Amino acid sequence: MVEWTAEEPAAIKVYLCLVVYPWTRRYFGGFGNLYNSEAIMANPKVAAHGTVNFFASLSELHSSLRNCKPTQLLGDCLTMVIATRMRTEFTPDIQAAWQKFLSVVVSALRRQYH
Repeated sequence: MVEWTAEEPAAIKVYLCLVVYPWTRRYFGGFGNLYNSEAIMANPKVAAHGTVNFFASLSELHSSLRNCKPTQLLGDCLTMVIATRMRTEFTPDIQAAWQKFLSVVVSALRRQYH
């Protein structure tokens, strides 16, 4: 089993959000250079923001004000990773099957989101 520090899961979520969904960068204008994945990964403000995401009030803010559901992002991120790994074998039919499966996973996870 992998042991995670308190900061690691949150940092991963923030990095994925900013890299996979570049339009979310507009909410982080004061963070400096967020122009590519390398800059995002090296940005100390991004890493610090990730540690803040463990607080319930911020979770509610993301859910209600930003309409950002981590469970939805998870399914999209996993689809992109799978597509990157499979390359040409990731046909529309394979994508549809994965999205169908991930929608069930996301639905189950969403029930636990506060």
